[in-house]
Amino acid sequence: MSALTAKALVCFCGADSLWWLRLLRPGFRHCFVAIRQGPFWVVTDPLSHHTIVRLEGLDDLAAFYRRHHLVVVATRLLDPPRRPAPWRPYTCVEAVKRILGVQAPWVLTPWQLYLHLTKKENIP
Repeated sequence: MSALTAKALVCFCGADSLWWLRLLRPGFRHCFVAIRQGPFWVVTDPLSHHTIVRLEGLDDLAAFYRRHHLVVVATRLLDPPRRPAPWRPYTCVEAVKRILGVQAPWVLTPWQLYLHLTKKENIP
């Protein structure tokens, strides 16, 4: 799926504003998601102290983020099974998984989420 026709973009970056984020893989220390809603993107950025939700009107949001050195995965929203997702700490990964409808209980880090989303069978 091209980034221009994607229903969702998952963005990964190397933010390390918290000391313990340095334990994670460089370039994959934080993630957030943008969902296409008509002419806009609804960007949800779950941070450690609050969650930012904003509208973006750029047609090619993926290119904008890539120009700012983020890794972007174009994906889609899933219709998850009607059962509770496993309990997990509230992290950026868990927030993005729930928005996308991904129920992958052992995907815990941004790098693991990236690998999960880019697996051949998971690419739309």
